[in-house]
Amino acid sequence: MNSISRTSKYAPVEESYFLEGPRSRREEFRFTVSAMTEFIKGFRAFHFIGPSVTVFGSARFKPDNEYYIMAREMGSRLSKIGFTVMTGGGPGIMEAANRGAKEAGGKSVGANIILPFEQKPNPYLDKYVNFNYFFVRKVLLLKYSYAFVVMPGGAGTMDELFETITLIQTGKISNFPVVIMGKEYWKNLIELLEDFSAKGTISPDDLKLFLLTDSVDEAVKHIELNTIGKYKLTRKPRTPSKILRERS
Repeated sequence: MNSISRTSKYAPVEESYFLEGPRSRREEFRFTVSAMTEFIKGFRAFHFIGPSVTVFGSARFKPDNEYYIMAREMGSRLSKIGFTVMTGGGPGIMEAANRGAKEAGGKSVGANIILPFEQKPNPYLDKYVNFNYFFVRKVLLLKYSYAFVVMPGGAGTMDELFETITLIQTGKISNFPVVIMGKEYWKNLIELLEDFSAKGTISPDDLKLFLLTDSVDEAVKHIELNTIGKYKLTRKPRTPSKILRERS
């Protein structure tokens, strides 16, 4: 497993400290440099991973859970059609998707967030990066992927889902396929979105920005149909720069 160290010349400024309000110009600059350093670390690590699909979901599901089993199958199937499987790098659904990819002989990578509890890199990663800042991590989880799979999860998963949908809705990223897995699990969310549409706070067309399904087969076919041919995806070999000390 290749890991990228969190240590750098610039000690990270706590995100909570930064978000409490204005600080000195020196502190603001220090935070900016720290965040920029994390972006560069992520760019260097993920530059050679190839076309990816990001899988979101809860860190709390155990291997015997139905959604863990589903995510493991999803990771395997995505690998078999040529995608690198990218996750938040932690346990639960993230581990399951990475595990499925690894077992299928595919590439498995993670963008891990450093937290005081729950989140540690899972053992099925070919490469991962540890991030201090959620906003940097979320950008990296979106940047390299041509599709997004949203498994059952909690507040963090909903945050990732709505950020992705908003970026597609506003044209900030392309109309990449978004698949929400688990009709029963997400039924209240879908009812809420339909209510939003009825009240005019979102467009009826926004409900077409994702596919809701319980079928891994349907999900993978939907992703394959709306990515590989559409974006002419191939695994083009890239040569790491010795000058920049890059690793493939």
